Amino acid sequence: MGLGDNDFATSTAPRDVVRRQYLASAAGDLEALRATLAPDVEWTEMAGFPLAGTYRTPTGVTSAVMERLGADWADWTAHDDAYVVEGENVVVLARYTATNKATGKPIDVRVAHHFTVRGGLIVRFEQFVDTALVREAMRP
Repeated sequence: MGLGDNDFATSTAPRDVVRRQYLASAAGDLEALRATLAPDVEWTEMAGFPLAGTYRTPTGVTSAVMERLGADWADWTAHDDAYVVEGENVVVLARYTATNKATGKPIDVRVAHHFTVRGGLIVRFEQFVDTALVREAMRP
């Protein structure tokens, strides 16, 4: 591609914006993560997932999702394995790995994320995940 780091850091290409979100999440940099989200973002965690629901605003998303995952799980990581991009739509095939702090049980579950990116910001997110495997790790 020939893009330098500075180009990637400011790129408004949907794939680059989404990739910055994963890198910020993995680094625990919630400020950088919020910088990838539109002010009116709609972030939906799947029904059956422990944090199921739709969250709005960058701060609303990080406090309701990332901070709570960090409180309940050790080393929660979303591994972004493959990207499918069509216009403003970015679908990422990924995995979650983590260890539940209460039970000590690990997870390694497949997940798909659908992002909509407009004007260099994530405006919508929807998660698809095997919620049963996540919940099993939460059971003593």
